Amino acid sequence: MALNKELLQRIIDEKLKPVVKKVDEQAHYAEDYILALSEAGFFQSANKEQSTLLQDEAAVVRETSKVCMTTAFCVWCHLAALTYLRNSDNKYLKQTILPELESGVKLGATGLSNAMKYYSGLEKLHLKAEETEEGYVINGTLPAVSNLGNRHYFGAVATVDSREVLVLVPTDIEGLEMNERLGFLGVNGSATYSCKFDHVVISKDFVISEDAKEFCDIIRPTFIYYQVPLGAGVIAAAVEGIEKVKAKQNGCNDYLKVQATELRDQYERINAELNNLAGNLTLKGIVNTRLQTVHDTLAAVQANMIHNGAAGYVAGSVPSRKLREAYFFANLTPTVRHLEKIKSSFA
Repeated sequence: MALNKELLQRIIDEKLKPVVKKVDEQAHYAEDYILALSEAGFFQSANKEQSTLLQDEAAVVRETSKVCMTTAFCVWCHLAALTYLRNSDNKYLKQTILPELESGVKLGATGLSNAMKYYSGLEKLHLKAEETEEGYVINGTLPAVSNLGNRHYFGAVATVDSREVLVLVPTDIEGLEMNERLGFLGVNGSATYSCKFDHVVISKDFVISEDAKEFCDIIRPTFIYYQVPLGAGVIAAAVEGIEKVKAKQNGCNDYLKVQATELRDQYERINAELNNLAGNLTLKGIVNTRLQTVHDTLAAVQANMIHNGAAGYVAGSVPSRKLREAYFFANLTPTVRHLEKIKSSFA
């Protein structure tokens, strides 16, 4: 079934646009919007080819990001959790939990920022696990996990002996202490929490993979793929912002070097690359696209600020919000420096 663009736009208009300023200024978590997407079937994977699934779900992220990249980031978090379960060999997770996540009964988060950095040699793992007959007992703290609430699950990697295990953690589990993280330059409405594990017992039913390293290698390209439309949506918003002020000060913006046509070409190129990669997704291909998209996004929001002039410098303006969103995109794991390190391994 083709993506229902009209329904998607209606949900954006009704559930997201009215709360965008609350998301940005009051740390409002647009959970109702993500639930509406889920209930409308936008995350259903049954009877879909992988390439179609990737393109359709990337479109949901992109269209959301045009309006609010913070909420689009939360959608990406949910898609990351879906990716874990879709690729797991655990029948319980695939047959019981995955349908709940795809339909909106539950929502998901990633929790793998630390693990992705660990496997690139950037950080130590923050969680340790002890294996028992029933599963694992986990201790440690993840400093920041986004898209969390009382009906959520998130992935977590813990070291056990000489290997790592990837588990799915329900937020209402005993021994888990969550504290909300605020005070960021942007994305305060992303429901981000530090997660402290104090002898948290995870049963074998909730083990995504006994070999977290191998599993992360498998899902990493998809993990990154769903991030690219975050930037694409912001670029589209910058194009719209520039076109709105085209006639400002008697058309003086025509003298600026970066114009909407150039940014629109970049936007279309990114979408074309994503469509091509959906049929043959490789780490090298998606890392190159992701890295270029970061630079294109940063250039786009800067151009939007310059075209808007003093109006863009007003607190709460759309151009200033897009500027802050773009800098978060640049620092989302894998960050620019992380991507550059991965890219160097292809040489």
